Amino acid sequence: MNHRVVLAIGTKKGLFIAESAKNRRSFALRGPFGPGVAVYSTLIDTRGTPRIYGSSCNAFFGMNLLRSTDLGKTFKETKSAPAFAKDDGRALANIWALEPGKNRKELLCGVEPAALFRSRDSGDSWEMIPGISNHEHSRQWQPGNGGLCMHTILRDGQRVHLGISTGGHYMSEDGGETFHAANKGVGAGFTPDPFPEFGQCVHKIAGHKDAPGRLYMQNHGGWSEWDGPGGPRPDIGVLRSDDYGHSWYSIAKGLPSDFGFPIVVHPQNPDIVYVMPLEPMTRTCPAGSPAVWRSENGGKSWKKLAVGLPKKTTFFTVQRDAMDVDECDSPALYFGTTTGQLWMGREGGEKWECLFNALPPIHCMKVAVV
Repeated sequence: MNHRVVLAIGTKKGLFIAESAKNRRSFALRGPFGPGVAVYSTLIDTRGTPRIYGSSCNAFFGMNLLRSTDLGKTFKETKSAPAFAKDDGRALANIWALEPGKNRKELLCGVEPAALFRSRDSGDSWEMIPGISNHEHSRQWQPGNGGLCMHTILRDGQRVHLGISTGGHYMSEDGGETFHAANKGVGAGFTPDPFPEFGQCVHKIAGHKDAPGRLYMQNHGGWSEWDGPGGPRPDIGVLRSDDYGHSWYSIAKGLPSDFGFPIVVHPQNPDIVYVMPLEPMTRTCPAGSPAVWRSENGGKSWKKLAVGLPKKTTFFTVQRDAMDVDECDSPALYFGTTTGQLWMGREGGEKWECLFNALPPIHCMKVAVV
């Protein structure tokens, strides 16, 4: 079979699809789909016939979900999108996460304000999952700079891990029926208590199927010089758990900044993890010199990957879902910027090239080999 590498790129002005042969020599671009509407979440569902999904949330014209069954050549809206009950008091503002569920047609969806929904028919109808959506903490969560968003959904058998900004890390060990806050060791720089039970501004969580007990987290760092209540809080931005998320410890030593948004694990090696450090105040590349940083030993040490990237005067941001890695024999890493560039790093980020340099601001991107 002649496999294809497909990218689903969510931007401020709609959804784009890029496609290449498995050698990734060149990518053909299609789109925008849902033109003019911001897309904050995409999914390439490779179970059975591949389906590509993209959120399409417009405050004036409503919340929609786009779906393609022909590898992104055409898209149609699903019959419905997640929605709160009329008497709930909350109204859907955005869709931040789309992930496969337990069964082939099941999807999970994280939204703003933070809540979790499930579809059993590939996105045509939705039900709210009350164990987290109506959790006793839910009305105490506060929005971060990007809103009150449930942006991470990780499934591992009966365990479900969720990342909420600003709510923290919540986990279920009974398949999603009940959830509890699991933030031991996860710091917060903006509360008097440096390690609260919940309320942390978690930016992203990643795991690997071959190391189910291990998780990596990009938290809201940048508080090493904090002089407010509770004192300085260094190295709280990049974390690891080895006990299924029950507790966390820092792996930020050696990075130029512990602030950032995405965190990605190599598809073939759970010891290899990637982050994109940013300046905490400006959310831009440190010293104007962008680089991805890679650890090959689970966060004990880090290496800068910048060959082919600009060396100076470059001040873009990479958002939490705008970095991914493909599953080719020699995986390539990809990231999209808020200034509209899409970069690919061959050989796991060793050599970078710009695939597209004038897209709308990129919010998210996913890659799959189909």
